[in-house]
Amino acid sequence: MKITPKKSLERATLVVTSFAAFVTPFIGSATNIALPAIGKEFSANAVMLSWVATSFLLSAAVFLAPFGRLADIVGRKKIFNLGLIIFTIASFLCAFSPNIQTLIIWRILQGMGGAFIFGTAMAIITSVFPREKRGSALGIVVASVYSGLTLGPFIGGVLTKTWGWEAIFLFTVPLGLLSIILSFIYFKTDWADAKGEKFDWKGSIIYGLAIVSLMYGLGELPGIRGLAFTILGVVGIAVFIRFEKKQEFPVIRIQLFQNNRVFAFSNYAALINYSATFAIGFLLSLYLQYIKGLNPQEAGQVLVIQPLLMAIFSPITGKLSDKIDAGKVASIGMAIISVGLFVITFIGKNSSIWFIIPILVVFGIGYALFSSPNSNAIMSSVEKKHYGLASGAVGTMRLVGQMSSMGIAMMIFSVFIGKVEINPSNYDQFIISIRTAFFIFAVLCFIGIFFSLARGKSK
Repeated sequence: MKITPKKSLERATLVVTSFAAFVTPFIGSATNIALPAIGKEFSANAVMLSWVATSFLLSAAVFLAPFGRLADIVGRKKIFNLGLIIFTIASFLCAFSPNIQTLIIWRILQGMGGAFIFGTAMAIITSVFPREKRGSALGIVVASVYSGLTLGPFIGGVLTKTWGWEAIFLFTVPLGLLSIILSFIYFKTDWADAKGEKFDWKGSIIYGLAIVSLMYGLGELPGIRGLAFTILGVVGIAVFIRFEKKQEFPVIRIQLFQNNRVFAFSNYAALINYSATFAIGFLLSLYLQYIKGLNPQEAGQVLVIQPLLMAIFSPITGKLSDKIDAGKVASIGMAIISVGLFVITFIGKNSSIWFIIPILVVFGIGYALFSSPNSNAIMSSVEKKHYGLASGAVGTMRLVGQMSSMGIAMMIFSVFIGKVEINPSNYDQFIISIRTAFFIFAVLCFIGIFFSLARGKSK
């Protein structure tokens, strides 16, 4: 069978974007495993260590939407390649950080590069693949993301134990360099569908300040400072929305949320889903190690079930969403996750590992059914010149949802346990905390089903 130039471009695009999609979540999940080693070397407290993880997410959230929009104007290939270069350089610098503060600065730079990458990857896929193949292609990219999340803790643990935490960042450097080489070889088109339009710098600054305030505030709740910054962030977003409505070429086209039902409710569903699911792994990791007495490697072997199933089933569900209404497939996935969250609210001190494993299977399948089809629905609901904007919106909903999920979990811990170390004296309060968190997440996910269904037919 003869391979046409179009077919060759599709394959090359899938290889390059999938490779890049693997690297960014890999570094996030691998770094989490290395945090105790980083803390020991730099004598860092828990707050500073949390910023090693959070600074990447915060930076990515700030830059994602603005540079998704900029990619529509100057070319998605340019921004994608720039992201790969920044990410690779920052990874190298992280490995040679002399102190925790410098490491956090390089993690911010790494987050910026990550934002450029996953703010354009979906847009490039959508630009290259026709509608009937798009869901399948997006499913493979999503599977690459989950492969990174799956292998991160395992490879990160081996690298940290053998050569130290610095090896994790050095490990990503050749991966980044290979992605850069592949991109320059195979990407011949810039995909600048909004060329000539102006970039909204003022809106981008307002957006960045609002997101920083909101996400920092969520992490500091329920304290007064957390409440103040959360309110400031909400007000900032309201100001941003009002400002953007008046712009001819806004960084985020608010009209898409007002006039495009599929785009709006698919994004709302994504935000709710990430808010209800991201902290699951964090909570179960603590439960397995504190309550069940597993070591980090054993806990990781249990928790790997969920992302592994996501990686396996995401290409299948993506392909399914090319043939069946993507919104319906995503809604079924959200419903399955809701059932799993409701069941896990009955977790206790004496719950067996075999109580948790089937629930992780349910989460993995449910999330695979939701994520790829939901992304397909979003990207297929906009015209070409807004692909970068839509890709940035998907990523922003993910990052804000992830921070919100962690904010809910930390707020519940503060209420039931306080800011103290978890130990046998407060295990009862710990169990109450995670039950409460899972119940809140179950309610959120249940509400999300109706948002997902409210989008109507996505094709």
